[in-house]
Amino acid sequence: TNQSQHAAHGVIVPLLNTVDDARSLVKSAKFPPAGQRGFGSPFAMEKFGGVTQTEYLQQANESLLTIVQIETQDALKNVEEIARLPGIDVLFCGPFDLGNNIGHPILDGTMHDELKEAVAKIQRVAKENQKASGIYATSGDQAREFADQGFQMVSVATDAASLPAAMQSALTSARGSYVHSALNMAKGAIRGR
Repeated sequence: TNQSQHAAHGVIVPLLNTVDDARSLVKSAKFPPAGQRGFGSPFAMEKFGGVTQTEYLQQANESLLTIVQIETQDALKNVEEIARLPGIDVLFCGPFDLGNNIGHPILDGTMHDELKEAVAKIQRVAKENQKASGIYATSGDQAREFADQGFQMVSVATDAASLPAAMQSALTSARGSYVHSALNMAKGAIRGR
């Protein structure tokens, strides 16, 4: 089944490298005349407050965000051409993958100057082509910095980082302090448990 027929109103595509990749994405994500997305599902219309099929089709392409991740050397080389393509709405920078792919991985949270230049290029190209720019951040503070730099879409954290940290915090709270745990263990030993 085509996932775009299940009421998706935004797609983010990683590892997109060329304008041909971007053209294929637009064809799959947008309804005619902008693309070739099928109209096989009635579920998407429910998300718009009971609009008719005609009303839905008239506004669907404008409301569907098509986001491409610029995170490879090829994508960076082709970013201007990708950004000029009608139907691409957001250029999203994946700095970790981009850094790895251009030979300047992020080490100890520090971006190499060439990676900083690549990130700035993606943002500049997005702005020049009236596209939004997005980026992945590793903390709220870094997200604020990127927002202050003009990025319109900033991922503040990932589930892979946030869930373990939240679970560790909850577990630590549930266990109590080390001193409290040691006292309880000593009390148990005194009582013969």
